[in-house]
Amino acid sequence: MTERKLLIIVPTRSRPQNVAKVMRAWEETGAFDDGAELLFAIDMDDPKRNEYGRTFGHDPISTGSPVGMHESTEWRPMVHKLNIVASSMLYGRYFAIGFAGDDHLPRTRGWAGRYLMALAELGTGIVSCPDGYRRDDLPTQWAMTADIVRELGRMVPAPVEHLYCDNAVRDLGKAAGCWRWLDDVLIEHMHPVARDASGQRKAPDDEQYQRVNRKEQFARDKKAYTAWRDDTLASDVASLQYAALRVRHLCASGTAPYRPAGEA
Repeated sequence: MTERKLLIIVPTRSRPQNVAKVMRAWEETGAFDDGAELLFAIDMDDPKRNEYGRTFGHDPISTGSPVGMHESTEWRPMVHKLNIVASSMLYGRYFAIGFAGDDHLPRTRGWAGRYLMALAELGTGIVSCPDGYRRDDLPTQWAMTADIVRELGRMVPAPVEHLYCDNAVRDLGKAAGCWRWLDDVLIEHMHPVARDASGQRKAPDDEQYQRVNRKEQFARDKKAYTAWRDDTLASDVASLQYAALRVRHLCASGTAPYRPAGEA
């Protein structure tokens, strides 16, 4: 059995100042100690690309650090980038692969261990938690077992660019019966629409937020999400259920690279 590992992919552009905040929050909550790794997905044409390297202070790939960088040759919509990076990491040592924004800061100590435990119990599944802003269970960040990405060929099931990716991930997990919401864990979303206790925005409304929250982006992604939900969700659910059955079979035969918690 391989060691259970969780890789969280963080697409980021022109926000090197957020990298240090994310890494500090991970350290403070023990995520690295619990076997989680952090991969920042950046663009080679980002005007602030060189500042990311200075923030790390070392080459994370060559030093074996639990923090790494993945460089794309040019800007792509967030979901496109996320799917490409997730698919490229499938055949490594990771039991689970997840997504978080560069504005997501974990606040609950042991959250990564809780994510891994929940996913091990599910065998094949998706896990998320509150973000300190939304009152529902829409997953603004999440983790899923790597077999889901392998089975679908992508992490985000709907062909959206940025918005409604969380709706699609939740729809898929719930419809397939492999969804887990940890309501006692907090990964805070430091988004401009969110306010702190004093009523101030948790982040400035910068160019990146403005670009992805335009009316045109909402309309385009809503159309793509709705079409996927109506036409493709059912077949994606069937694929996940098949993947889950295969995992159970491998566990029973003793050949699975991991075993859902509680199974002999």
